[in-house]
Amino acid sequence: MRQDYNSQLLKEFGKQRVAKGTNRQLLADAMRAEQLVSKLSLNTDYGYDFICASVSGVRDFNAGVETQSGRKWIADLLLLIEDLSDASDLHADSVGQPVHTVDELCKMHNVSSKTVSRWRQQGLVSRKFIFDGNRKRIGFLRSSVDNFVKANPEKVARGERFSQMSENDRTEIVEFARRLAGSGYSQSEVAKKIAREINRSAETVRYTIRDYDLQNPATAVFPDKSTPLSEPIKQKIYKEHSEGKTIGYLVRRYERSPATIYRVLGEIRAKGLLALSLDFVDNLEFHSRNAEKKILADMPEPEVPVRRIKAPVGIPGYMASLYDVPLLTRAQEYHLFRKYNYLKFRAGKLRESLDVAQPSAKLMDQIEALYAQAVATKNQIVHANLRLVVSIAKRHLKSQEDFFQLISDGNMSLIRACEKFDYSRGNKFSTYGSWSIIKNFGRTIPGEFKHRDRFRTAGEELFLATPDERADWHAQVADQKLLESQVGAMLHHLDDREQQIIIRRFGLNHQEEPLTLQEVGELMGVTKERVRQIEVRALNKLKEAAALEKVDLPEAV
Repeated sequence: MRQDYNSQLLKEFGKQRVAKGTNRQLLADAMRAEQLVSKLSLNTDYGYDFICASVSGVRDFNAGVETQSGRKWIADLLLLIEDLSDASDLHADSVGQPVHTVDELCKMHNVSSKTVSRWRQQGLVSRKFIFDGNRKRIGFLRSSVDNFVKANPEKVARGERFSQMSENDRTEIVEFARRLAGSGYSQSEVAKKIAREINRSAETVRYTIRDYDLQNPATAVFPDKSTPLSEPIKQKIYKEHSEGKTIGYLVRRYERSPATIYRVLGEIRAKGLLALSLDFVDNLEFHSRNAEKKILADMPEPEVPVRRIKAPVGIPGYMASLYDVPLLTRAQEYHLFRKYNYLKFRAGKLRESLDVAQPSAKLMDQIEALYAQAVATKNQIVHANLRLVVSIAKRHLKSQEDFFQLISDGNMSLIRACEKFDYSRGNKFSTYGSWSIIKNFGRTIPGEFKHRDRFRTAGEELFLATPDERADWHAQVADQKLLESQVGAMLHHLDDREQQIIIRRFGLNHQEEPLTLQEVGELMGVTKERVRQIEVRALNKLKEAAALEKVDLPEAV
C-alpha cells in the first residue's frame, strides 16, 4: 500500500479489501472508485462513510467518522485504484480494452511525460498492469483516458500546445519573463502578462518558466525558495541593491524573506572587504598607546611657505592643473605616508574579526571608513607627485602621442611606489618614486627610444621646453646608483639571509621592485617582524662597514 494517503481510514480500508477480496472484487472496487472520482466536487467536503459505501457498494454503519475536501478524496482514490490493481495482478492484454503505457499516451497527445504525470495528479486514473510477462508498470485504460479528455478538454489542448512550442518560443518566454521580473513583477503577474502578449495560457507560460528554472538553477528567473541562492544570484542581488533597488523590490523579485536579503547583502559586502588589499609597511609607532592621536593629527604646516609655480601659458588643461597642487615638505610627506600605512594597519586588524557568515554592520562600516581614509591619503600623496611623472616622461620621449602614454604608465608606477615605500628609512619619496618610474619606462619603451619627431603645436613645445623647478632627478638617480653600488660592495659583510633581505627590501636586484616586510617574509617563510629584526641587524653591520671603508651614507630624518 502507498504511504501518502490523506485519509488513514481509507488506507486501512484498502488494506482490508486487498487482504480479503478476490481479484474480481478488487477490480470492481477500482471501477467504482474511478466512477466516484468523476463525480466529486473539488471544494465540497465529504464524509468517509459516503466514500467507503461508494467504493465497496455496501454501506458500513460502523465506518469511522472523517471528513475532508473532494480534492483530497480524489487524490486518495487515485492511490487506492493503483493499490487495488497492483494487488489483483492484472495483465494488460486481459482487460477487454486497450491499455496505454505512459510513452504511448505521450505520443497519442504529443505531450511530455511530465504533462502526463501532471494529468494523473489532476484526475487521470492510472492502474498497475503486468506488461511483457511479469513486469508491472503504470498503464491507462482507454476508457479512463477518454473520460479525462472529455472532462478536461482545455487542459489536454493546453498540454498539446505547450509540447508543440519550439525552442525559440521557450527562449523568448524566458527572456521576456526575465525582463518583467527585473522590473519587480511577481511570478504570477509575469505569467499573466506574457500569456496575454503571446496568446497562450498563463499555465503554459508558468510551466515553461518553471521548467527552465529547474534545469538552470544558477540563472533561474525565479530561484527556488527551498534551495540556497547561488553565488551569481547573490552578486546580482548586491549589485541591484547598490544601484538603488529597495529591500521590498528584492524580496518580491527573488521571492525571499527580508531577513534572507539582508543576510545576502551582508555576506557579499563582507567578502568584498576580505578581498581588499590592506598590505602596509609596519612600524613600531603603530603599536604604541597614543598612536592614533599622534598619527591621525592634522598635517603639519610648512615652516617656510611653499612658493607656487605658475603653469606655463598654452599647455593642456591636465598639465596646467598639476601646478595647482603644492609640493610636500619632508615633514608633510613623512606624516602622510605614516598615516596611510597606519590606516591600513588599523583596517586590517579590524578585518581579522570579520565573520562572513554573521558579519557585523558596525564593524564593516569601520573597516570601510578606514579604507576610504587610506585611499584619500594615498591620492593626496599621488597628486602632489604627479609633476614628478611628467618631469621624467618628457626627458624620455619627444613624440607627443607616446608622451601621454608614458604619463599614464608613469602614474601607475607612481601609485605602486606609494604602496610600497618605507617612509621610516628617512629617504625622500621622490628618489624612490623616480627610480620606480624610470625602471618601468625601461621595460615599456622600445630599445634606444627610436621614435620619429612629429609636428607640435606651440603650446606643446612650450610645455616640453619648460624647465622643471623641482630637484635634478637625474642627479638624484645617479646618487642612488652610486649608493647602491657602494652597498653592493659591502654585502660580503652579511650572511646569506641578511643579503637576501637587504637586496629584496631595497630593490638592489633591478629586475624586481622593492618588497615590503610582509612580501619578503612570505618568500623566506618567516614573519614580517622577523624580517624587520634581521634588516635592522644587517643595516647596523653595513653602517659599521661603511665607517671602516669611509662611505658616506644619507642621514635619516
